Order: sequence, then structure tokens, then C-alpha cells
Amino acid sequence: MRILESRQADELLARRGARMAEAEAVVRPILDAVRERGDAAALEYSRQFDGFVGQAFSLSTAGTSKELSPEFRNAVELAAANVRTYAELQMPREWCHEVRPGVKLGQVVRPLETVAAYVPSGRYPLPSTVIMTVVAAQVAGVPNICIASPKPPREVLGTAEILGIDRVFRIGGAQAIAAFAFGTETIPRADRIVGPGNIYVAAAKKLLAGEVGIDFVAGPTEILIIAEDGDPRHLAADMLAQAEHDVDASAVLLTTSRALAEAVTAEVEHQLSILPTAPVACEAIERNSAAVIVGSLDEALDLANRFAPEHLSIPDASLLSKVKNAGSVFVGPFSPEAAGDYVSGPNHVLPTSGAARVRGGLSVMDYVKIISVQELTADALARLTPAITALARAEGLEAHARSAEVRLQ
Repeated sequence: MRILESRQADELLARRGARMAEAEAVVRPILDAVRERGDAAALEYSRQFDGFVGQAFSLSTAGTSKELSPEFRNAVELAAANVRTYAELQMPREWCHEVRPGVKLGQVVRPLETVAAYVPSGRYPLPSTVIMTVVAAQVAGVPNICIASPKPPREVLGTAEILGIDRVFRIGGAQAIAAFAFGTETIPRADRIVGPGNIYVAAAKKLLAGEVGIDFVAGPTEILIIAEDGDPRHLAADMLAQAEHDVDASAVLLTTSRALAEAVTAEVEHQLSILPTAPVACEAIERNSAAVIVGSLDEALDLANRFAPEHLSIPDASLLSKVKNAGSVFVGPFSPEAAGDYVSGPNHVLPTSGAARVRGGLSVMDYVKIISVQELTADALARLTPAITALARAEGLEAHARSAEVRLQ
């Protein structure tokens, strides 16, 4: 793994283009075909790309959880309980206040009607993504929760059954995003599509944003670690935990200590030699990862905020007030990113590619609508009418002004 000076960090942290334009060109005809021909087109592309051999996308989850080991079931139940607790704490509240005499303002919270959770099933099965995408939707009160996965293994189907989800569809790629965006003969139209996916899934979500709600357009996964000292074994393990996801993943250590950078680099090489996922992790480490020597923690935080990482690890909570942009923050030596991936509670579906500048990770807020409410008495309207009419007429909207005045006559 490389060791760089901070002046070289910009090149490292400048994310490589994710070939998005090429991916959009590939998926655009797929989206158009599914829009026009529904299930027939979705079946064609599923057979072409995913080896689909059936006639129906819908899968039953009944009995699949019985095939899972007790240890796995217990892990799912623990993770789901913690994610549920965190989502309940996030849930926005309804309220109504009389802010001025005769003026009542408030908000009501309503769930989306139908959501689709995309669960990849490529190199690694991701039952944890079922937990993250489904439980928050359940807390929000979404009545129709669907799962799309191109080749769901028993762990995914069993996790869905444990969570009480029976609407699972064996479909993936751009055709899955299109099917849930438009609705087909057998796949319901969703209000929002959430969850990670490859570049073609991301391109499809990008092109259809506006026709269907999405969480965000995801790029390669990433972690940025800030450390002045610490156990090199722990830091190396955290970097490799991210690198093993994908050859395009990145893991970056920002440190004030060259000795620590050298120790972590040596430890990464050692752990790679005994890591079953080394073929993937090694490429990600060589291509996209490094230890960067910085002059101070303030410089490290400035770099981190400019990068807006998906995962940010900091040594202690004293730095938290200076964190402006991050998908999720892991504080202290005993908060590995893997805890957040699985069981600690916050959602692991997080913004990548700089999207953390404008939003945080998937949350219960992605599954609800906050609807404003206002109620005025006649006296309150009379007091507000001069301001209403002045603003309306300044904008040339005479009917707006008269709609208030007519109520006072």
C-alpha cells in the first residue's frame, strides 16, 4: 500500500469516473423497453443478463428461514431489533401549535404506499441489506414492501421471511429498476426504490429519478480513517474490510504519524496474505487506497470534509463537532465499520461519491412524507390579509389577493 504526502492526497481523493455515461447508454434502451413492453421485456433482459429460466418473477419465502442456522437467525433478529430501535428514534413526530392567535400550524406524517428494496446478489449475498432497507420501511408504516434481487440465496429469502416480507421478486439490474419505476403486469409500481447496486443499477436509478423516488446514486464503497496513533492491526483490518467489497473500493488512512502509516502498511500486507478475499481486496488496495501523512488533525478533517466519505472513522468524539460531510461516523477504537454494516443500528445504505455533502444515509425519513397543515380563523386571516395582498400584487397575481379579500367582505 502506498504512503503519500498530503499534497498528493487530492489526486487520490479525486474519485475516478464511474463510467456512468457509458452505463447510461447501455441501460437507456432497457428502460424504454420495459416501459413499453412490461414483463415481456423484463423477462428478456433477465434471461440475457441473469440466466433467468422461469416465467414468473415472484418468489415465495415460506419455510426458507427454517433452512438457516440458529446462529444466523439469532444474528438477524439482533440486527433487526437494533435497526428498528434506531429507526424509531429517527421517526419524525406529528405536531400542531397555535403560533399566533387564530393561526394553527402543524405537520402530519404519512408513509409511502409502496417501496422496492434492491438487494444485490453478485459476488456476495447481502441479507444485511434486507434488514437495513426493510426494517426502516416497517417502522415508517409502509404497507407494501417489495424486495428485488436477481439471484437471492436462502439467506436473503430467509431473512425476508423472518422480517415478515413475502413480496420478493427474482429480478435485478436495470430491468428491475425500470419494472418498479413503471410497474408491469406482475410487478407493482413503487413510490421509491432504495438499496445498493452495480453501476447499471445506479445508472438506471439516475435516469429514472423524478419518475420514481430514489435514495441516491451510489458509486464504489469507501472508508476514510483519521488516526494519530492506534493499533495497526485494527486500522489495517478496517481498511481491508472495505477493500474486499469491490476492486473499485477505496480505503484511505489520514495520519500525522509516518511510523503509524508504515506499521499499518506492513500490517495490510500481512493480513492480505491470509485473507480469503485477497484477490479483490489486493486490487482495491493497490489501485485506490493509501496512507496519507498530514500535518495535523485539522488538516485531516479538512480533507475528510472535502472528500465527504461514505464511512468516516475518527479516534474520539472530540472531533465530531468538526465533521461536516460524511455518510456515517465511527467513533473510537472499538467502533469498526463492520458493526455498522450489520448490527449496531444505523443504516448501512450510505451515500458515496460525494453525495454525503448533501445527505446522510438511508433512514426512516426516506419512507415517509411530512405534510404541512395550517388552519386560520377569520380574525387571523384579516390580520394577515394586508401582507397577503401586498405580496400577491407585487407578483402580479391578482386572484391570489382577491381570494383573501373576498373572505373579509
